[in-house]
Amino acid sequence: MTTVKSPGASPFGRVLVVGGYGAVGTAVTSALDAWFPGRVIPAGRDGAKAHRLGGVRTDIADPEAFGRTLDELIDVTLVVLCAEPPDTTAAELCFERGIDLVDTGATSHLLDALTELGPLARRTGASAVLSTGVAPGLSNLLARRAHQAVGGAEHIDLTLLLGTGDHHGTDAVRWTLTGLTTPMPAAPLRIDLPGYGTRTTYPFPFSDQYTLPRTLGVPHVTTRLCLDSRALTAGLLGLRRAPARLAEHAAARRLLTGLMGRIHLGGDGFAVRADAYRAGRHAAYALTGNRQSLITGLVAAHAARAVFTGAVTPGVHHIEEIPGLARLPEDLTGNGIRLLRPRGETTR
Repeated sequence: MTTVKSPGASPFGRVLVVGGYGAVGTAVTSALDAWFPGRVIPAGRDGAKAHRLGGVRTDIADPEAFGRTLDELIDVTLVVLCAEPPDTTAAELCFERGIDLVDTGATSHLLDALTELGPLARRTGASAVLSTGVAPGLSNLLARRAHQAVGGAEHIDLTLLLGTGDHHGTDAVRWTLTGLTTPMPAAPLRIDLPGYGTRTTYPFPFSDQYTLPRTLGVPHVTTRLCLDSRALTAGLLGLRRAPARLAEHAAARRLLTGLMGRIHLGGDGFAVRADAYRAGRHAAYALTGNRQSLITGLVAAHAARAVFTGAVTPGVHHIEEIPGLARLPEDLTGNGIRLLRPRGETTR
């Protein structure tokens, strides 16, 4: 089934938010409903939760069921994925019907596969925005600013500090554990993070470092991570050493996922920093905030609003490729985001 969106058709219909009752999905649903009352439909595998919110049950891991949902909700023109699918099938089902998409996923191979669906999206007139969160997302936008400030970076260092006291869903915890057991070639970095002091940060497989070389044309991008709890940073990053084999086994991974979901040693703050370098030039931008899940949802909601109102051209784009979202850090200042220009060099 392939449906081409009619030229000049109204961009307004309804928005289906998959995972609309989770930590991120709730923020997306609330923001979009405030902007477009009565046009937002929360959805997910738990039918009881979805129906309590006036939504529907659907499962993006079941292509037939998800396809039926899209066909039954004939006025849905945009889908926001707040739950990560196993592959690109859900996106293909949307694009085949000319339905727009915003994806909050952070797995690099899935984002690469979604990018390759650009020709299908353009053929049916569908628009999609990827990398809509904190990292990837706000990290991409800061990287673009730093890149432009030095006149085209040769190397970008991205740094993320996460609060261990924040609420992170099971999928996010599981994804983090997978990242902790992924070998990374870069070295640790000592860097000042506004509000948190100088920290040792460790290379981590965030998708922004794989996306930005393509979208910005930067030869080398490295993303590093630390936690607000120094003890947990040292302990969890130790999974990359000899005990890493434990986290590679399914039973151990389930145990660690449960433990991490219950450990709250720090606060709910986070920080993102981007440093760009070119021929002796250095530019840095940083931001801090609280409640990463909430901010991720708000970033996705802003991207969805841009798509829903027709401000994004057909095709598949990452957030840093959308001019109308370039000042999103400033737009989020009312939600506790602080944009900063840090001083001081990084050390390796």
